[in-house]
Amino acid sequence: MPSPVSRALPPLFRLLGFRREFDSPEVLLRGVQERLLRPVAYGPPRGLRSVRIERDVDHGSGWPVYRVLPRDRTPTGAAVYVHGGAWVNQIHPLHWRLVAGLAARSGAAITVPIYPLAPMGTAAVVVPAVADLIAGLVDHDGARRVTVLGDSAGGQIALSAALLLRDRGVPPLHGTVLISPALDLTLANPEIDVVEPTDPWLARPGTHAAIDLWRGDLSRTDPVVSPLFGDLTGLGPLTVFSGTRDITSPDTRLLVTRARAAGVQVDHHEEAGLVHVHALLPVPEGKRARRLIADVLTG
Repeated sequence: MPSPVSRALPPLFRLLGFRREFDSPEVLLRGVQERLLRPVAYGPPRGLRSVRIERDVDHGSGWPVYRVLPRDRTPTGAAVYVHGGAWVNQIHPLHWRLVAGLAARSGAAITVPIYPLAPMGTAAVVVPAVADLIAGLVDHDGARRVTVLGDSAGGQIALSAALLLRDRGVPPLHGTVLISPALDLTLANPEIDVVEPTDPWLARPGTHAAIDLWRGDLSRTDPVVSPLFGDLTGLGPLTVFSGTRDITSPDTRLLVTRARAAGVQVDHHEEAGLVHVHALLPVPEGKRARRLIADVLTG
């Protein structure tokens, strides 16, 4: 049973028009064009007093990259956080607050890449570069101390990058944490038909438009675009969060089933009645999820 505040979210999201751009390809693409003309600020907001934030300029991607570190102790462990936003929206203050809270609670140093958004950034460019960033941490700290995290579109990038690292022969990561991940960008799972009318945020028409910008010349079934089509064997442990009022949840269940069948350790937390990326939201279920994620980072 969702908490009272979580039960209030679906009508609030509908009232605020959260689904408007996802219901309409035209609205989504118009928003993309507006943000190309007037880019949204990506820097961390003020007030994150529990952490230190450094701008990293010595890396190969050419993107802005930040390191979020606990303020009063030496970092233990390392992670990369890949933000969501349907591949076309910039990192949000909610993402920054999540990362800051995780770094402060766990003591991990969390690297946050500001990857180029679609259509300027596409899967064929961004996923390998994120994999390179993770591999650099592995070289420094060892795979047993490195975790990759991502929400929504960032979850797709994170899991696709983990598969790419596995294919490169990199040892399994300490963990891969996925929050409401996008996994099969064909959006063909028939169970989505059941969930979509109840989802107050996401819908397929606008999401298809964003996917077409993101995939570039790649097929929707390429694991760099849709990690659910990849071979999951050899991955390190997965921790997955989902809610049942979210069109990503049917594919999340498929991922859990297929990963376990491939011998991967999976810790799946599905919340009945919860919305997309609830782990980022100021609700009791989100607070519980954030504690669990911090435990993964410290484990």
